[in-house]
Amino acid sequence: MSYSPYLLKGQKALVTGASSGIGEASARCLAKAGAAVIVNYHSEKEEAQKIVHDIISEGGEAIAIGANVAKEDEVKAMFEQMFREFGTIDILVNNAGLQKDSPFVDMTLDNWNLVIGVNLTGQFICAREAVKEFLRRGVKPDISCAAGKIICMSSVHQVIPWAGHVNYATSKGGIDLLMKSMAQELAPQKIRVNSVAPGAIKTQINTAAWNTPEAEAKLLQLIPSGRVGVPEDIGKAVVWLASDDSDYVNGTTLFVDGGMTLYPGFAKGG
Repeated sequence: MSYSPYLLKGQKALVTGASSGIGEASARCLAKAGAAVIVNYHSEKEEAQKIVHDIISEGGEAIAIGANVAKEDEVKAMFEQMFREFGTIDILVNNAGLQKDSPFVDMTLDNWNLVIGVNLTGQFICAREAVKEFLRRGVKPDISCAAGKIICMSSVHQVIPWAGHVNYATSKGGIDLLMKSMAQELAPQKIRVNSVAPGAIKTQINTAAWNTPEAEAKLLQLIPSGRVGVPEDIGKAVVWLASDDSDYVNGTTLFVDGGMTLYPGFAKGG
């Protein structure tokens, strides 16, 4: 890592959906930058505990807490446990998300509600609980010049339509205006809210898109930079948005996509 291990020293971070993929990378990167980290998981308890073990073995501080972010009572219990263990929260990475894909006419209401519930409503519930603590505590200048930072995990599909994934794309489009509306309302209280929008990243959720040479070659046609991203690409962006180095950045989506949103199909003319 190119950033200092003291960049986030003294700060307390919660990363939802942190037992694998982008959430795991975000938790590990935050810990390397000096933050104490809550590794939230839904069902992958052993994986979350291994991440905690790794962070602690490298001199960091972390604990794992299970919660379904779509369940208000579980989120409140998670925050209560975090406050008992860490005292407060300075950084929320709203990462938990999932896909339940199907053609539009075959999509069930249950799968629509599940994806919207976790991907969008879950971000609302977690952000609301974090903001309550940010407002209660206020700015602690020796820790950060912000009262709190929220990083919402979005996707290039907040702007790129995605046939066969209408529930997922809708959830990410909703995150865009959830983030911007929170940022607008909370900026006067020194609370910063931004999003990271990953493009194609090598995670479990999209293995079929890159795990064979043929699949990866097809995917690379959509990525001008010529490589598929890795979770650490996102984790590094999360650290920057969580730090005071980005203090004048608020209400912005940082696309970390290798240029996918540059519409590479038009590179040689329309």
